[in-house]
Amino acid sequence: MNNFDFYSPTYFVFGRDRENEAGRYVKKFGGSRVMVVYGGQSAKKSGLLDRVKDSITAEGLSAIELGGVKPNPRSGLVYEGIELARKEKVDFLLAIGGGSVIDTAKTIAMGVPYDGDFWDFFSGKTPETALPVGVVLTIAASGSEGSPNAIVTNEKTLEKTAAEADCIRPKFSIMDPVLTESLPPFQTACGITDIISHAFERYFTPTKDVETTDRMLEGIVLAMMHEGRRVMKDPHDYEARANIMWAGMVVHNDVMGVGRKQDWNSHHLEHVLSAVFDCAHGAGLSVIMPAWMSYCVEHSDALRFAQMATRIFGCQMDFDDPKRTAREGVEAFKNFLRELNMPLTFAEVGADPASIPRLVEMNNIGDGVTGGYVGLDRAAHFEIYETAAGLR
Repeated sequence: MNNFDFYSPTYFVFGRDRENEAGRYVKKFGGSRVMVVYGGQSAKKSGLLDRVKDSITAEGLSAIELGGVKPNPRSGLVYEGIELARKEKVDFLLAIGGGSVIDTAKTIAMGVPYDGDFWDFFSGKTPETALPVGVVLTIAASGSEGSPNAIVTNEKTLEKTAAEADCIRPKFSIMDPVLTESLPPFQTACGITDIISHAFERYFTPTKDVETTDRMLEGIVLAMMHEGRRVMKDPHDYEARANIMWAGMVVHNDVMGVGRKQDWNSHHLEHVLSAVFDCAHGAGLSVIMPAWMSYCVEHSDALRFAQMATRIFGCQMDFDDPKRTAREGVEAFKNFLRELNMPLTFAEVGADPASIPRLVEMNNIGDGVTGGYVGLDRAAHFEIYETAAGLR
């Protein structure tokens, strides 16, 4: 296990009806003039937005709204939010939604006190400070409610990239599983896929002797398979949704990623796919991850994938040919994704195979090799995208 620092100060408020306490927690963490950030009309139609705003005014605080966040959040609304927040002298951001809304709020929070262009923070610069952010979570998926990360798409260049800083970890996150019950089955499945991907991206590591976090990550995947099947049968299964919601947070606040090198190549491969074709992030991951796994199995000793196959999917270990076991594990993962009615090919997410050269260029590999469990060069990027497109 490698040396590490770990800092995760978010205050979690979990359970039924806890969104009605949002104002109290905004006040607890120093907010007085709040920008409430949300997505489409569902927050309004369900009454959630009004309930949260009522809880804010009940504490003697004021609130303004910024709606319109879209999946794969865009830079344009961030610029609008920064300008509005400065004009209204906002001192706290409260996100009502899932990862796209939370990441938009986090990015506005970085941008308000900064003199330059917020995109600097998505180009390698680390913010020194940010306005405080709170969350009322409505989608279990990204884990942004407990993480120091934000992902935004630059509308001019279609770059979809991440910023990371402890100052944007939410001060508090309210997590009521009931708020996820109205999600369409596809969105629920996309969330489960995203959670599993966050586990696997930590799991596939060259770091030795990380048994504790190995077992924790395996447990998350097994739990998501179990609870995913339950929630697909009964969308109102509170306990299944509660387990999924908590898993989404703990797998991505990095308590399971410490002390080990991680592999985020599949996320990077997916980011350009969803930036160009605007597919749901979880759907893009469902297409990319099995293709990435298949590549890595053939270009490594495959022992990590064989371990996944035996410990998670119950495959029998072939000690004479671990790659055979590894391939069985990848197929078992694909079969589970199919159980969730998730896509596995470019065609199923509306992606054009003719775009593959463009996608590879957008990853900015050049003549280099990425890090990770298996390093990827340009040829590897082509092969993985071609596998996902059904060309191999």
